Amino acid sequence: MPLTPGTRLGPYEVSAPIGAGGMGEVYRAKDTRLGRDVAVKVLPQHLSSSVEVRARFEREARTISSLNHPHICTLHDVGREGETDYLVMELVEGETLAERLTRGRLPVAEVLRIGAQIADALDRAHRAGVVHRDLKPGNVMLTRSGAKLMDFGLARPTGLAGPSGSGLSRAVSQSPTMAQPLTAEGTIVGTFQYMSPEQLDGKESDARSDLWALGCVLYEMATGKRPFQGATQASLISAIMRDTPRPMTTLDPMSPPALERLVGALLAKDPDERIQTAHDAKLQLEWAAEPGSSSMSSAVVAGDGTLRRTRRDGAVVAWGVAAVSLAAAVAIWFLAPGRGARESGGRLRLTIQAPPGNTVSGASTASALSPDGRTLAVVATDAEGTGRLWLRHLGDLTTRRLDGTEHADQPFWSPDSRWIAFFAEGKLKKIALSGGTPEVLCDAPDPRGGAWGARDVIVFAPIAAGSLFSVAADGGAVTEIVRPDSLRKETALRCPEFLPDGRQFLFVSLPARNGEYDVHVGQIGSHERRQILSAGAAPVYTDPGYLITTHGARLTAQRFDARTATPSGKPMALGEAPLPLSHTGGKAVSASHNGVLAYWSGSLSNTQLQWLDRTGRVQGVLPLPSGRWEQIAISPDGSRAVVSRSSTSTETDLWLVDLVTGQPSRFVFRPTSSAGAPVWSPDGSRVAFSDDPKGRFDIFVKPVNGGETELLYESDVLFKNLYSWSPDGKFLAFEQPDPKTGWDAWVLPLDVDREPVPVVKTPANEGRGWFSPDGRWIVYSSDESGRPELHVQAFPEPSGRVPLDGSATSGTDGAGPCWWSRDGREILFRARLSLRVVAVEPGQAFRAGPARELFQLPEDVVGMCPTPDLTRLLVSVPVQGTAAPALVIDMNWVSELGGP
Repeated sequence: MPLTPGTRLGPYEVSAPIGAGGMGEVYRAKDTRLGRDVAVKVLPQHLSSSVEVRARFEREARTISSLNHPHICTLHDVGREGETDYLVMELVEGETLAERLTRGRLPVAEVLRIGAQIADALDRAHRAGVVHRDLKPGNVMLTRSGAKLMDFGLARPTGLAGPSGSGLSRAVSQSPTMAQPLTAEGTIVGTFQYMSPEQLDGKESDARSDLWALGCVLYEMATGKRPFQGATQASLISAIMRDTPRPMTTLDPMSPPALERLVGALLAKDPDERIQTAHDAKLQLEWAAEPGSSSMSSAVVAGDGTLRRTRRDGAVVAWGVAAVSLAAAVAIWFLAPGRGARESGGRLRLTIQAPPGNTVSGASTASALSPDGRTLAVVATDAEGTGRLWLRHLGDLTTRRLDGTEHADQPFWSPDSRWIAFFAEGKLKKIALSGGTPEVLCDAPDPRGGAWGARDVIVFAPIAAGSLFSVAADGGAVTEIVRPDSLRKETALRCPEFLPDGRQFLFVSLPARNGEYDVHVGQIGSHERRQILSAGAAPVYTDPGYLITTHGARLTAQRFDARTATPSGKPMALGEAPLPLSHTGGKAVSASHNGVLAYWSGSLSNTQLQWLDRTGRVQGVLPLPSGRWEQIAISPDGSRAVVSRSSTSTETDLWLVDLVTGQPSRFVFRPTSSAGAPVWSPDGSRVAFSDDPKGRFDIFVKPVNGGETELLYESDVLFKNLYSWSPDGKFLAFEQPDPKTGWDAWVLPLDVDREPVPVVKTPANEGRGWFSPDGRWIVYSSDESGRPELHVQAFPEPSGRVPLDGSATSGTDGAGPCWWSRDGREILFRARLSLRVVAVEPGQAFRAGPARELFQLPEDVVGMCPTPDLTRLLVSVPVQGTAAPALVIDMNWVSELGGP
């Protein structure tokens, strides 16, 4: 009988069911002694009634509880309450690999990473004498910290079965399983699709049976198909005993040879011919995943449409891929008959990375493919933190930097592929493909995308909130062409995309509705527009008539008539969605006219929180669970922190972290939004944050020690970014955009009226806001001088504005963040990768000394916050081994959609 919430099993209080299977029911429960959530598995009566089974079960449980490994679900306890036997396991949050596979095959890098983690877990268990015997995607949980192997040695009836024909054997053979799609699995021990020939033959299985199952799982991850198929149990067993799986490269041409060789060795019918240890499998997977490994290869489409392979050699890599391979592939693509997005041949995906000595952010707006598909423009940042445009000519071996494009962002091309437009230093500029001096076209203080039409008109969004504007490609007057619709509560229009006629263009409106943005079509010379669909990203048009965007976690293609601007049919999946968009509602890809796509692949890296002293030396690591920890706010007494933890680009929650023990507890949970910008009250009793439950970011507050979340302030303004709480508790400092003045710095009085008051509001971009400990001064950022820098002025009556020495930066990063010491005698701030400090002289007027650099921050720092006395710094940095984002060049993807 299922357990009801509130049922006690020893010290464990059941709260909700999780699932059920042949080895029992699983419940979420609270460990009342330690105050932690756990998973409790209740054994079925037909097993727990046997003394032999219970004794064997307890012996195996003791063995498994010793398997302390990051990729094995931890067994905490075994108990018995009345006639009910149960075991207590680590509660693992995430999705099973089986659930992930319902969305299609995994990228090769993910296959290698997850496969190595599973192999590592198997190796640890095998060394302890534990064999899983039921490894399958349903028993692998994908978490933020990596793969977790579940039911180790427990969900395996063979480990409990007695002699053949015994009552115990019959009871086990009749127990159901949760495996799909065959409903009678379990009549033979395990799950048919992943069982080794020796298991099916009734022989005693050992560690090599787990390796067979590992081969099946790797094959399915890489191809999206099981290696052995059968309509019935008999035909499936026959296929496993007799057949050789279809070559992986016929299902995924980009599957590396090393992976195919490894899977073939794991699926040897004779266990003596198989790879003998999980450790060896792990080493081969890790070796295949190494950058520049010669085991990896790129598929090249030959002129006859067949696939040939060329090895990738790290010694001759240009931007991370063999230049000859890329050049040959693209040259063949353009020179072969029927040039364009064709159905002949297979899909071709190649990856490239940053120019030597530079880094790339992986932001969707950091690259643009030329309309003819021959040249890729990428924003890459050098060691000094300056970003410039680089050109990669895909048809030959050349790569070059475009001088004069310092601080470039969001590039886009002219229709003839001879010019590149980009935003830099508050301006819209253009530069010829051949180089030269960039030309300034007009102002664009805080841009959100642009497009260049066939009639030499550019449509662009010059600021974060407001209308779309147009300007001639040679510069001149700027004209507003479409404005937000107040009746629809729109606040921003952005990310335009011209259709081939050069008159019609697509764009998105903000805020999002149910996680997607309304997509509209407008036209030059008219203020009219109409909505045509909703999507997770701004769409991109490409021949032979598709819109490329995202829906949920998938990159999609949808048929589209460019003449009438009308979509048709349902979106079709092209694969995993690219890396998180750099701007809300931004484009996920860039595309050429002939169907070549470019987008960034990768995933959000896990981070760890490190303590640094004032020289930059690491003093320790906060022992937090694995995850992506980002924004950090330390409490006024320095004992706790609120830290944001992201699971995806749109899913973020806030955690309270004890800075002594590292023990975290969830504080604000918003599974479909982006809680963030935590700010502590002066007495440490509450935390304010911005959140977007209605599609726009409003300001909320929540007590630290329990209580309901309270809405402090809401408005139709889309973004409200919090920065500090005044020491008297009366004001919150935040920034928000205005269609006329750009970003402005504001304070929210926390009295009855709660009507925001601007701190500074000019045509320049101002923002942020940090109060001094005595509340007499406020620091804010401004780009009025042409470069973002920090200024200090009196509060609440503005006077005595003083620029903060050494705070001026360049590019699009802005100035700050900034922190006052508890005694008000120092201001610590960040200027790009430099952490600097100025001494503040006490007195009626604000006076500060020259800036002094403390140290250079890691270039990949994600978040940071100092202790109240500024003696230590808590920083979030990616864990070691995180792969850099890679740019995917995707050709002939139409072949997987069945043609136009």
